[in-house]
Amino acid sequence: MTTPAHPAPAPSFRLRELFRRIATWAAGAMGSPWSFIASIGLIVVWAAAGPMCHFSDTWQLVINTTTTIITFLMVFLIQNSQNRDGKAIQLKLDELIRSVKGARNRLVELEDCTDEELAQLKEEFAKIRERATGPRQKAAAEEVAHLEAEQHHRTAGA
Repeated sequence: MTTPAHPAPAPSFRLRELFRRIATWAAGAMGSPWSFIASIGLIVVWAAAGPMCHFSDTWQLVINTTTTIITFLMVFLIQNSQNRDGKAIQLKLDELIRSVKGARNRLVELEDCTDEELAQLKEEFAKIRERATGPRQKAAAEEVAHLEAEQHHRTAGA
């Protein structure tokens, strides 16, 4: 009996991979202009059927049920898409932080911090921003005042 070079993936992995592929395809399809046009077409057909159905409760129930089911399923697709995008962006940012000399590597896992830790970091960055922009803004204001004084002196002497 020979064993395969690569063992078969676990069923949970296959299920997640199948869901990922379906969710990626469906999110792309549902976000297309064609699906928007199809949705408008469906609403027009439903509205046109209103007089033939005497605007009955069943006629209303059809559109309500359809839109509820589509909305329910789209919530999962959108959440899956956002989760994947968020993870990908986080990994890219982690790589950038890791590769920049002098960067604080503790920021790599920032998403695991508590709200209090995030608030503390936000205050720290605000102080850093104030220190970085404070002298520049003061120097720029002094330069503008100097240029205005020179301009005034030239126009007054002319």
